[in-house]
Amino acid sequence: MDSPVNAVRSANVVPIKSSAEAQAQTLGPVFYPPGRSYDEMFADSGQVRPNYAALHETISSLTPAELAERQRTLEQSFLLQGITFTVYGAGEATERIIPTDLFPRIIPGAEWARIEAGLTQRLKALNLFLSDIYNDQKILADGIIPRDLVLGAPSYRREMLGLYVPHNSYVNVSGADLIRGQDGAFSVLEDNLRVPSGVSYMLANREASKRTFPGTYRTAGVRPVERYPDLLLATLKSLAAEWRPNPQVVVMTPGVYNSAYYEHAFLARLMGTPLVEGRDLVVHDNLVYMRTTVGLRRVDVIYRRVDDDFIDPLTFRRDSALGVAGLFNAYRAGNVVIANAPGTGVADDKAVYAFVPDIIRYYLDEDAILPNVETYLCREPAQLSHVLANLDKLVVKAVGASGGYGMLVGPHATPAERAEFGQQVAANPDNYIAQPTIQLSTAPCLVEGAIEPRHVDLRPFVLAGQKIVVTPGALTRVALRRGSLVVNSSQGGGSKDTWVLADSEVPA
Repeated sequence: MDSPVNAVRSANVVPIKSSAEAQAQTLGPVFYPPGRSYDEMFADSGQVRPNYAALHETISSLTPAELAERQRTLEQSFLLQGITFTVYGAGEATERIIPTDLFPRIIPGAEWARIEAGLTQRLKALNLFLSDIYNDQKILADGIIPRDLVLGAPSYRREMLGLYVPHNSYVNVSGADLIRGQDGAFSVLEDNLRVPSGVSYMLANREASKRTFPGTYRTAGVRPVERYPDLLLATLKSLAAEWRPNPQVVVMTPGVYNSAYYEHAFLARLMGTPLVEGRDLVVHDNLVYMRTTVGLRRVDVIYRRVDDDFIDPLTFRRDSALGVAGLFNAYRAGNVVIANAPGTGVADDKAVYAFVPDIIRYYLDEDAILPNVETYLCREPAQLSHVLANLDKLVVKAVGASGGYGMLVGPHATPAERAEFGQQVAANPDNYIAQPTIQLSTAPCLVEGAIEPRHVDLRPFVLAGQKIVVTPGALTRVALRRGSLVVNSSQGGGSKDTWVLADSEVPA
């Protein structure tokens, strides 16, 4: 879960009484006054939004003891399934259960239709962009994007020039980060196109919410997400189907010490495919084989959860012990498919992000359905001056950083911190972009025995092979810490289930 969110927290709280008498009483109509942000459950008037009506009624009918018991049931479900992530720091690694909120986020069908159309449009254009910059480079010749911005990006891989990519689908698995502003409209904060994570939490959250709110779930008309592993496998197989009738797919992991190892194993198990490390694969005559107890078996598609730098020590980082020597030569020869394709990271570079609406217009002759967040490129002198003069109002991010690191949240930084960060930006402006501090939407959460609004973002997952498929659900990430501006699990964030309704409203 790898991106920060620019947020300002509302302090509204619904306390849950703790006395024995109060524990035996239902909560009654749950309500917290709307704050400055758009609230997912309450309109500005204080009325419950139609899509939340059934859930609100259920919550209000529970006693505090029942609510606490449902939270324990949810946490126990995650514990028994071993759903964890690893936090590294202070010289040691800690494996934790991801904090998961009890209440699902509910999105009406009409809103989801726009999200689905916008993400399909966006990924289609980004795949065309990647195909272009690794072949004819027309968009660079036409001056739509600065040539040096693309060709000089650390994630641009010259080794990919002129290579065939099945269906011209460089990005097969993506997870864009969306936010809902004060006006209620969604926009894209980031495109995660390299090795996006979090889909296992989406699936696990769904199983947990079915147990914690079974009646509400059954009657709400929630669209299912359980088919994601089957869709992922079908997408991966479609990449090699033209030349292999029953392609062998594997999931390639860096190993048990990777923070997302649980997800790698989880997806491999649900797809029924082998989970391998680099040492389990071997290349012979530009063909990739997997070591098994009965000998070598050919591999056709590698769903890699290893970064570009480490997949092949002969082509990229020579000190990598995670990759497979000769893998890229086999890929270049067309004997194996790597998903996502190497070099896709240039399309989600934070500076290239600012040009995505232009990319959509250039390739599709359409305006972006989902807009970007306003972004300042510090590489432009005028924009750099504006950023340095307004550090107290902006969020400044390093172009290649993720996970909430390498950034300054201006309104919440000290003058000394802003001055120090400003010097870093001025010394290397090409490495930074800036965005306004954003009033993210809030959703109700159960936090330390109280129902409070917390800021949320949304990570839908999109698959692309022969066709583009947007999973009708998402990972909602939550800034659980009071006053926190980040939703990363490694920095105190959590998650909750996301219900996409088949209709625009929840049935009465």
